[in-house]
Amino acid sequence: MTPEEFAAKYPRLNLPAITLRIQEDQGRLKVFDPLRKKYVVLTPEEHVRQHFTGWMRQDLHYPASIMANEIGIEVNGTRKRCDTVVFGPDGRPLMIVEFKAPEVTVTQDTFDQIVRYNMTLRARYLVVSNGMRHYCCVIDYKSNSYQFIPELPDYDAIRRAYSEN
Repeated sequence: MTPEEFAAKYPRLNLPAITLRIQEDQGRLKVFDPLRKKYVVLTPEEHVRQHFTGWMRQDLHYPASIMANEIGIEVNGTRKRCDTVVFGPDGRPLMIVEFKAPEVTVTQDTFDQIVRYNMTLRARYLVVSNGMRHYCCVIDYKSNSYQFIPELPDYDAIRRAYSEN
C-alpha cells in the first residue's frame, strides 16, 4: 500500500498522533494492539481505537493495566463485544468506549448501542468516537440522570470521581 493509499483509507484523526506498529500479513495490514498484546487486522475502526486508546494512555495517563479491548458481554441473551472498557480500582467497569470508522456519523443508534451494553456493565462514563468527533457522558445512578461533558477526563479526575462514589 502506498502512503497515498494509506492516507486515503486511514485519514488523519482529530486525536494526537501516535506511532503504530504495522505489519503486512498475507496481503492484509495488521496493527499491534498493546492492550491485547497481539497484531489485529487494521480496519478504519481499529485505526480509531488504536489512536484513541493511545491518547488515553499517553496524554490522559490511563494505565494500560485497567483497560481492555473487545470485552465480551451478554445483552438480552446475545453475545456482544464492547470496543474498550476501562475498569475501576475494584475491578468493576468504569468506562465503556465505542468506536466507529471516521466516515461513520455518530448517531442516536450509536448511543443506543452503548447504552444497551451499559445495562449489563453499569459503567459511570460512556464515550463514543469516530476519531473526528468524541462524545462523553457521565451517568449519575443516584439521580437516574446523565450529563454530556465537554471532554474526556484524565485518569486522575476519573479516579477522584470514582473514590467519591
